[in-house]
Amino acid sequence: MLLYILRRILYTLPIMLGVALVCFGLVHLAPGDPLVSILPPDASADLQAQLRTLYGFDRSYPEQFGSWIWRALHGDLGTSIATGRSVTAEVFKAVGNTLILASIATLIGFFFGSLFGFIAGYFRNSWADKLASFVSVIGVSVPHYWLGMVLVIVFAVQLNWLPATGAGPGGSSSWVWNWEHVKHLILPAVTMSVIPMGIISRTVRALVADTLDQEFVVGLRAKGMTDLGVFLHVVKNVAPTALAVMGLQLGYLLGGSILIETVFSWPGTGFLLNSAIFQRDLPLLQGTILVLALFFVLLNMLVDIVQSSLDPRISRA
Repeated sequence: MLLYILRRILYTLPIMLGVALVCFGLVHLAPGDPLVSILPPDASADLQAQLRTLYGFDRSYPEQFGSWIWRALHGDLGTSIATGRSVTAEVFKAVGNTLILASIATLIGFFFGSLFGFIAGYFRNSWADKLASFVSVIGVSVPHYWLGMVLVIVFAVQLNWLPATGAGPGGSSSWVWNWEHVKHLILPAVTMSVIPMGIISRTVRALVADTLDQEFVVGLRAKGMTDLGVFLHVVKNVAPTALAVMGLQLGYLLGGSILIETVFSWPGTGFLLNSAIFQRDLPLLQGTILVLALFFVLLNMLVDIVQSSLDPRISRA
């Protein structure tokens, strides 16, 4: 098991380097001058040259990439062009908010997705199976940004039960575990949980149906094992794959939350990315993308390790 973990860590290192290279390249291939947002219209050539030197844009791309990677390894992602603040501080503050939102959304999606999946798998071709399958298809098909706007109209505007935007009272961007802040979390978390709920439900339904058709389940029932005992065996066989799908969905939510966070003005990485794109803030943009990509890579590695600990056949393979 230890050798498998070490091997997975070694495989992750070149992936991280490749992610950093792609991130840097894509950001710099975008058209436009990143300094246009802070330069006055009548800026002199000397001022433009000074700012380009300050942000390192006067050097070649390989030199910029090498310098960026070296500073990133030391925890320095540069300075935001638009705000002048540390990119590292801004990104990790936003990552904390996104982790809270994505984790709660993933737990909601995993709970209801597993529930619907087990019901559909155990009662195949029944009305319960059709209803659970219908709900999962709707969850995957409905655009989540549209659903978010509908929920805002219904629960925030018409019923006035929940706040529509922000992470706390008065537009607060700092998270505190109290009811006033939790109320701001409900609508974006429910909206974000719909897609993982549908995916996990369909995955668990297929796994349960396949496991129930296995010969060992027939043997367990022939020996007189109770339904609860059979159920626990099914859960044990379904759990590794279901947890892997859950981990991947968490990774997707961390990187793909830009529309949800924009709709609800949630101060996370998606909202930060949206601001960086419109302001053409290259240091903030590439720093946010790099951190999210590395989170996704590390999460995949962690999912593989957890999955192999639950199913030893994976590490042996």
